[in-house]
Amino acid sequence: MVMEPGSKSKLAKTLPALPEIPEKQYFSISEAATLCGVKAHVLRYWEQEFPQLRPLKRRGNRRYYQKHDLLLVRQIRSLLYGEGFTIHGAREKIGQAVCNDGHSPQLVLDIEVEGDAREYSPQHWRQRLQALRRELEQLRNLCVRSD
Repeated sequence: MVMEPGSKSKLAKTLPALPEIPEKQYFSISEAATLCGVKAHVLRYWEQEFPQLRPLKRRGNRRYYQKHDLLLVRQIRSLLYGEGFTIHGAREKIGQAVCNDGHSPQLVLDIEVEGDAREYSPQHWRQRLQALRRELEQLRNLCVRSD
């Protein structure tokens, strides 16, 4: 069922509030499930149904979710359980958020949150780059350990 934007379904429900996502780089599947209000097997199923949901996987197919993955899962949960979309309808709704240049919805969200880049000081950008460097080093270490 694909609904028009702004329309309310008779199936629409108010979902319980979810906990705040902690400032952490990676979350296990059990942590992700708790933070998103679904069970782990539901997350694994949604990975098959939503191509945008791709957590990092290490040896033994162990999944590591990042904040943008959790935001996407919460969006999927809201569409399916709150607004009454079907899997197909939710997939289409999320697919519409992808830009023409191929950026994922998470990247679009990050850009919108950033606002006008000219508002930020050079110190802000240095801190941001340092945080990105740390994240890249952690990813590299994950890859090295999984070999």
